[in-house]
Amino acid sequence: PGRPSAAGAGGSVRAGPAGRMTTFCVIKLLCQATRNENRYTKRVFGTLLAQMPQKRVVVPNSRKSNVFGLAQPFCTAEELPTQPKRKAAFGSVGRRIPYRILHVINQDGESLGNMHRAEALKLMDQHDLKLVLLSENAEPPVYRLMTGQQIHEEQLRRAEKKKASPKPGVVQKELSFSSAIAKNDLETKTKQIAQWIEKKYHVKVTIRQAKGSDTDMFMLFDQIFETVSEKATYLSKPKVAREGVNICILRHMSDKELKAHQKMENQKNSSVKKDENEDLKSSELHQ
Repeated sequence: PGRPSAAGAGGSVRAGPAGRMTTFCVIKLLCQATRNENRYTKRVFGTLLAQMPQKRVVVPNSRKSNVFGLAQPFCTAEELPTQPKRKAAFGSVGRRIPYRILHVINQDGESLGNMHRAEALKLMDQHDLKLVLLSENAEPPVYRLMTGQQIHEEQLRRAEKKKASPKPGVVQKELSFSSAIAKNDLETKTKQIAQWIEKKYHVKVTIRQAKGSDTDMFMLFDQIFETVSEKATYLSKPKVAREGVNICILRHMSDKELKAHQKMENQKNSSVKKDENEDLKSSELHQ
């Protein structure tokens, strides 16, 4: 007769010391494997995250918030402000024309209608002219055939116009009178100009040719300038604006210009005194 088994019908298995040791070792190995797996996973994912490009996150401004601190939808990409397109300088565009169809004007200002850019370039080469962009926003864009001299004169005219236009923050006053102005009235106008120049305003002076008057308008400009020449200079010299109308623009001198003007005046005065002394000495010798 054999021994009864360690486990009966309803009995339980009792592990000996060797079984408990085996179980302990198995649990320890499982824990070690789990730790190694976590460490390896962190290392792999950390490398991948470091290699991924980082996007700059824009945080909404809470001061501008209207509802729950959000002023605009959340986004991960930074929005760069769009810069306004710079206006191209006036001049020849050469053969670089990005538009297929153009409206072309000839050198005399007459419209030649719409044409393909190849045809416009052919006209340019045939007449030895240059193409200048006049209006890019028109449909189709407007180009003009011009000579080099015409382009140069137009550039000078635009530069003079830009120079004469008042800068932002600069006050420009205007005075207008007839070439038949009385002497007292001219003195009053000149005093007003001097007061404005003292305040560093720009002063635009317009003189109209009176009917039956033979007064030289440029002489009137010289008289006005003579009274304010200590502190003023021309922003735009006297010129004919249209038939019978002449204009000029005066401005206050800069500190550098004032110093140069005073230096020149001192040199002029010293040379005058020197000449007077020499004349005095020569007259004494003759006596």
